[in-house]
This record gives sequence, C-alpha cells and structure tokens, in this order.
Amino acid sequence: MTDVVDSDELMRRIQRARACAAQEERAWRARGEELGRAGAGDPGAARDAAVRGVAYGVVLRVLDEILTPGKHATEG
Repeated sequence: MTDVVDSDELMRRIQRARACAAQEERAWRARGEELGRAGAGDPGAARDAAVRGVAYGVVLRVLDEILTPGKHATEG
C-alpha cells in the first residue's frame, strides 16, 4: 500500500469496514438460522455460516474498539 492518507480518511475507511462487517455478520447469522431451521438442511453449511457470523462479530467488536476506545466493557 503506497497511499498516504490523513486521519479523517483513515477514520472513514474504518467506519466503512465496520458497516460492511455488521452487514456481513447479520447476513451470515440469518443464513445460519435459516439453514438450521430447515429440517433437510445441510448441517455442515449451517455450522459454516455460524462460524462466519461469529468471525464477523469479532471483527465488528475490534473495529468498534478502534472507533470508540473504552466504550465497551471488557468481557472475560
């Protein structure tokens, strides 16, 4: 990456990435629930969708912490 960006542009990029992660998390969670409800559904596909939903959730939490440090209580 050779582009030099200022802090405002970096913040916009992080916000866009957060919005994308939130959208993907919702989509994968919905897909996982849909596949889990279908009696004849593929359990492997449902598990894969659930894992992807969790992964996007983690990315979302990391980006939230970058955008608003300390706002969220630490879990543990």
